[in-house]
Amino acid sequence: MPHDVIRLTYRVETPGDVDRVAAKIASDQSTGTFVALPGETPELKARVAARVVGIRPLPPVDAPSFGTPDGQVASDAGPFHRADVDIDFPLDAVGTDLAALMTIAIGGTYSIRQLSGIRVVDMALPPAFAKAYPGPQFGTSGSRRLTNVVGRPLIGTIVKPALGLRPAETAAMVRELVDADVDFIKDDEKLMSPAYSSLADRVRAIMPIVLDREQKTGKKVMYAFNISSSDPEQMLRDHDTVADAGGNAAVIAIQSVGFGGMNFLRKRSRLALHAHRAGWDLLTRHPGLGMSFRVYQKFWRLLGVDQFQINGIGAKYWEPDSSFVSSFGDVTTPMFSERDTALPVVCSGQWGGQAPETFERTGRTLDLMYLCGGGVVSHPGGPAAGVRAVRQAWDAAVAGVSLADYAADHPELAQSLAKFGGPSGDA
Repeated sequence: MPHDVIRLTYRVETPGDVDRVAAKIASDQSTGTFVALPGETPELKARVAARVVGIRPLPPVDAPSFGTPDGQVASDAGPFHRADVDIDFPLDAVGTDLAALMTIAIGGTYSIRQLSGIRVVDMALPPAFAKAYPGPQFGTSGSRRLTNVVGRPLIGTIVKPALGLRPAETAAMVRELVDADVDFIKDDEKLMSPAYSSLADRVRAIMPIVLDREQKTGKKVMYAFNISSSDPEQMLRDHDTVADAGGNAAVIAIQSVGFGGMNFLRKRSRLALHAHRAGWDLLTRHPGLGMSFRVYQKFWRLLGVDQFQINGIGAKYWEPDSSFVSSFGDVTTPMFSERDTALPVVCSGQWGGQAPETFERTGRTLDLMYLCGGGVVSHPGGPAAGVRAVRQAWDAAVAGVSLADYAADHPELAQSLAKFGGPSGDA
């Protein structure tokens, strides 16, 4: 691909002619509009107009992915023709601003009348974007360095219940988890700074436990405090509260804080930034609309996400296993260099039962964080036993031993198997 273009791939669906609709997307999203323009000269088009550079037909469908309230696309207008369409946008017309990229190349496409479905499925960016954005500050190698974990996944958990615990109650759970040698603990994405548990109070209650454990053992558990806010300056103040107390990580609800908030924070950050993607499902759950995670995650990696939550095998939410496996590959595939990859965070209803399949389907890699909420804190033997059970499950997976056999002399894993019952357990 030339270095002076941005290439978007759209999965187009229309009752009309795919070639004409593809040309309309390119025109409407660059120089054109609904009528010919006196200023739209051949020279101007050659310089800044988007161009269709590839069309790969897909099997047609009988029903439209979506209709319109005024019947512009009738459900009986089929067959509905489909294709993956590559369109190149000149870098000179878009620049490297991500808001401009989202507006020009993505935002307006969804409103084109002739479409009965439109989904952005891929995006290739030129090297200019690598120079314009900092990318991850820590990523996989930095997260391992901060936690001093090598040769196995980082084992993490989430403070549960998500809401309601006061700082002293949270700290008591943290102490038990830290003593169990967990690698990572995080605030739930729903816990920000409520009156009963302000961020400042949580930091004061939790960080002495983390630092005391580090002084005694040399290991510093990574605790990610949720500092998400619609106010970038408040988010930075909260960041400084965590960093100044000796913390090394923060949870960011990326969809909620937006590109600008994330960019503002990353340029000033001293913390590993752990991305929760709450709200992403709005953009992707409908298979004929929105965008794929492959596209979505590139924006956030450019902006500096170090750790990226991507659900997991047998997740408790809607996302199928194949989507998780694809997402794992997305965040670990360099855009420009190995430095811009993010640590994949396997989460959503995880416990030790999914470890063997996770290990196999992600290429037998150990470069991941395995994050369990209820799968740890709801263990019959308590959270510390939950941590040990998850670690035992991963030891079994790597050794190629069935969990049932490994549990014969590992009681914590045996208790997990008895409680959660199978890889689809809602933990």
